[in-house]
Amino acid sequence: MSPPDLTPAIRSFTSVEDAARRLEAVGYLSSPEIATAVFLADRMNKPILVEGPAGVGKTELARALALALDRGFIRLQCYEGLDEAKALYEWEYAKQLLYTQLLKDKIGEMTQGTKTLAEAADRLASGDAVFFSERFLLPRPILQAQLSDTPSLLLVDEIDKADPEFEAFLLEVLSDNAVTVPELGTIKAKHIPRVILTSNNARELSDALKRRCLHLHIDFPDRERELRIVRSRLPEVSQVLAEQVVEAVAAIRALDLKKAPSISETLDWAQSLALLNAESLTADVVAATLNLVLKYEGDIEKARANLPQIAQA
Repeated sequence: MSPPDLTPAIRSFTSVEDAARRLEAVGYLSSPEIATAVFLADRMNKPILVEGPAGVGKTELARALALALDRGFIRLQCYEGLDEAKALYEWEYAKQLLYTQLLKDKIGEMTQGTKTLAEAADRLASGDAVFFSERFLLPRPILQAQLSDTPSLLLVDEIDKADPEFEAFLLEVLSDNAVTVPELGTIKAKHIPRVILTSNNARELSDALKRRCLHLHIDFPDRERELRIVRSRLPEVSQVLAEQVVEAVAAIRALDLKKAPSISETLDWAQSLALLNAESLTADVVAATLNLVLKYEGDIEKARANLPQIAQA
């Protein structure tokens, strides 16, 4: 009797706690809500729509989930004007032209004996399958996820930046787990990819897209979780300094800013302070390093006006 196939059990999460543990093992400290969402998405084979402000770890969650599930990571970065060709596939026209030149003698043989251009074109059309085959197909992220020989995770990053028309096209792909290439027909996924879509809420997404996805909203972490992230990523930073940085960042985020500091900026700030041998946050230290945590001059000026509160946070 052959042993049971354990592959699904290895690649899938067995529980919410297992999801949290395996995400932490690859460096992502999740909240209970995040762990629950990724567990359900994995077991239900449904996409996750992750919404929230920029810099809270939406993209990092996708990378960590791919590692935790032992899946290849494929990213599609969305932007205004993104169309199917850039997201799905393109034909390698330069390669097709090169082959045409190399096979010109054979093409001459195919058209030998024809009396009109139309007849010659018909003969050549019979060979379209040679030039419009997978040999000349250049897969883009969505098709890469469908054709992958191993299970993959597809990140559709910042879907809110794409046009509504592209969103409608994506719905079909998510529903059928298949794409249609007119010259080749319908291509079904070898392995159904896990899919994460992220949104910074630049525009309202359609109800149809939301219905097909599990919804997860990620906000800036609370102080306890952010402190765990800093201590996990930067063990060289002292507990006291890490606590002060986390409290100071929370005070900065409470200001009316154009862009609140992200988690990565918290880490950059803490690491920089450690490299500067700062033992604690003082008003002078904060003033000298605000450019590490804030990216707009207007935000820096607002923070300078609140230095005592930030330094004492």
